[in-house]
Parts: sequence; structure tokens; C-alpha cells
Amino acid sequence: MQSSTLKDVTQNKPKLLSRYTSTRQRTASICRPLSKEDYVVQPVEDVSPPKWHLGHTTWFFEQFVLIEHVADYQPFDEQYSFVFNSYYENAGKRVVRAHRGNLSRPTVEKVYEYRKHVDEAMEVFLSVDQPQAIWDLIEIGCNHEEQHQELLITDIKYILGNNPLLPKYGPFDQSTAIDTDMRFIPVDAGIYSIGYAGEGFHFDNEKAVHKVYLQAYEIADRLVTNGEYMEFMEAGGYQDFNLWHSEGWEFVKQLNIKAPLYWYNIDGTWHQYTLAGLQPVQRNEILKHVSYYEAFAFAQWKGMRLPTEFEWEAAQAQFEWGQRWEWTESAYLPYPNYSKVPGALGEYNGKFMVNQKVLRGASVATSPNHSRPTYRNFFHPPLRWQFTGIRLAQWT
Repeated sequence: MQSSTLKDVTQNKPKLLSRYTSTRQRTASICRPLSKEDYVVQPVEDVSPPKWHLGHTTWFFEQFVLIEHVADYQPFDEQYSFVFNSYYENAGKRVVRAHRGNLSRPTVEKVYEYRKHVDEAMEVFLSVDQPQAIWDLIEIGCNHEEQHQELLITDIKYILGNNPLLPKYGPFDQSTAIDTDMRFIPVDAGIYSIGYAGEGFHFDNEKAVHKVYLQAYEIADRLVTNGEYMEFMEAGGYQDFNLWHSEGWEFVKQLNIKAPLYWYNIDGTWHQYTLAGLQPVQRNEILKHVSYYEAFAFAQWKGMRLPTEFEWEAAQAQFEWGQRWEWTESAYLPYPNYSKVPGALGEYNGKFMVNQKVLRGASVATSPNHSRPTYRNFFHPPLRWQFTGIRLAQWT
């Protein structure tokens, strides 16, 4: 699932424990501003309650490290595997995803006790020398939890953003202003190397390294702003079916969508809910919370298109990225010679390579140092609750 070439595990033992501990502490810190009532809410199926995230990331280490590698380990509660397993068929039955919000029990206190129980066992386990395979497994677990840290932030925003009081939370949802005109970077036609080629951690969907041929194209040096998207709205973009895929047009009609997620027209002025509360939409800030359908329609309106994930990767060193996950025109598919590890961990990425679009980059909610130029995120086209934005491309 990943590759690591750390040679001396004994030397890296303190680093391994520190990596684990800091990852676990950051998850708890994300939840610290919440009230207990916030922990169990699940407004829609795609958004999991914060309490479930806390339990699931803990279960991951208990299930794949402690139960499998510590002979005398005693699980905190045998039923928690059913409660906190997400989609690992190899690990057994689980609560239906849409029913996670029904879990009034275990309580928030019990979940934090569960985390403490597992953390204490992990600290003992990591205090002695472990083989390279264990380092790799801990690194998978930490990266898995970092993915859930991003989901925690975006799920918390959806939970609070659908509360009629639109409460404030904290500083994660910072604004990013742009004061430059959009410039297009030319990229020559040719053969480009795609995929992860380094020696550090990476997910299996970033391999194998392979060559692609790209026609000459141009890609925007920055993301689309709120003001540029407002022009699309004011020009009737949400009313012109010619701009939309058939599925996208049905999406707009059925849900009566007229603006990005979290936007509210109050007395003729657009406002947006942020984790700092309701604020007027600033035209020069980077757009966020749009679906692939909306990104495609906007690009059509501009007479342009979205870049493929390969075009994005080939050009990414020439522009800044990391403020928004960026929709691409690529379907989420395996690379040539892709292979997955056996057992439950092999279910991590490969089973989702259908009916999804690739996003590249990272966002303001992404954990520090978690993304890289080859990282492939993926979501279904209508989803908008992630910090998703638009970068334009065009043929030359």
C-alpha cells in the first residue's frame, strides 16, 4: 500500500512514537471546540458524526496493529468493531454508513476512554523495537487518521453550517484573497512521467509510475475566485442547460441549486457560512464548495475546460496549489500495473475506482504535510462539502 525505505527502525523508534502521538493529539484538538451535542449529528449520509471519526481512527490501530501483533492484547469492547468499522469487508460486519448518526451509544466519554485505552497500548507497543513492516503499518494508520482529520473539519462545517444558528467554530476556514489577473501557463506536447517515484510514504493508487502523452495545452496559474463565479451566476449559468452535463442539469433542477454550498442571498447580498460564522462573500477570495458538475459548467461558460489529472501533475510545479482540492476531468481509475495488498488494507483505494472524479492538490482543511503532487483524492461529481475549487485549462 505504501513504500518506505527507513533502514534503522531502532534509531527511528522515538520518531515512530512521536509521529503516532502527534497525529492522535491533532485529531482530539480538532474536536475540542465542539459541544457534546455536536458529536453525534449526521445531517446526510456523506457526513459522519465527529464521535464516529474518533472511534473509527482508534479502531483502525486496534484492529490492524494491536489485535494482529500483540498476543495478549484485550480489546476495549468487542462490539466496537461492528460500530466503528467503515467499509472493510475483510474485518467483518459494520453499522450502515447512513445510520452512524443513530449511535447515541457509546457515549462521547466512552469513545475518549476507548482512545486512551488504545493509545496507552500503542505507546507500550512502540516503546520496543519493531520490524520495518510495523513502521510501514503505523505510517499507514497515521496517514489514514490525517485523512479523517480533513474529513472531521469538513464534516463539522457541514454539521454547523446546517444548524439554523450558523454557529462559529474556529480558524480552519481561513480566507484566501487573490489580487492578480489569471494567467495561462503553456505546456508543450510530449511524454510525461506520472505517479509517485520517491522513497517516502505514498498510497497504492499513486503507483505505478508510467508515461502519458499530452497534447499542448495551457493551464491557469491560479484558481477561480468568488467574483469570477458570481459573473457566471449573474449571466444565468444555473439556468442555461447547454452548459451542463445531463446528470449535472438534473442535479441543479432537483435540488434547486443556484449558488455554491453555504451561500445565502440576504437582502440582495451574497453571504457564506464559514467556520468563523456567516460573512459577506468577498469577490477576490478563492471559490470553494462547488461540485464537479458546477466546475464543468463554469468552464464551459468560459469557453474552456478542466485539466486532466495528468495535465495538472505535469504542470503543478509552475503554479501554487494547496488551498482548495481541484476538480479534474479525469475519472478515478487504476494506473498501469496497479496492484493492491492482500486482505483488509487492500480495500483502502482500489474498490472505489468507479463513478468518481479525481481531485488534485490539497485544501485549507488538509493536515500539514499530508498531500504531495502525486496525491489522488476522489469524490462523486455532485459532492460539495469538501473545500473544492476550479482551475481552468484550454487547448493551445
